[in-house]
Amino acid sequence: MAADSQAIASYATLILADAGIEITADKITALAGSAKAELPAVWAEVFAKATEGRDLKDILLSFSTAGPAAGSAPAAAAAAGGAAEEAAEEAPKEEEESDEDMGMGLFD
Repeated sequence: MAADSQAIASYATLILADAGIEITADKITALAGSAKAELPAVWAEVFAKATEGRDLKDILLSFSTAGPAAGSAPAAAAAAGGAAEEAAEEAPKEEEESDEDMGMGLFD
């Protein structure tokens, strides 16, 4: 049941953040209750505490703009004098499997 409770608390937290409403344990619990979902108080408190003082929208949007590989690739290529690019070109490309290869398609 913990996975269900976490999902309920997550959705309620995201709904509150999207609406621009302050995220509190009481509001998470109320939103879950209005959806007729049973949510233990501990999960509402955990999610409220985890998001306290943070802009959830900024956190979620930062995943698409930053990442560990994004900043390290140019630095590695510059340090290796282009050796990284040559190695990438020489690497064999894997072919993707398609449903047609298995004898079935989307509308079969």
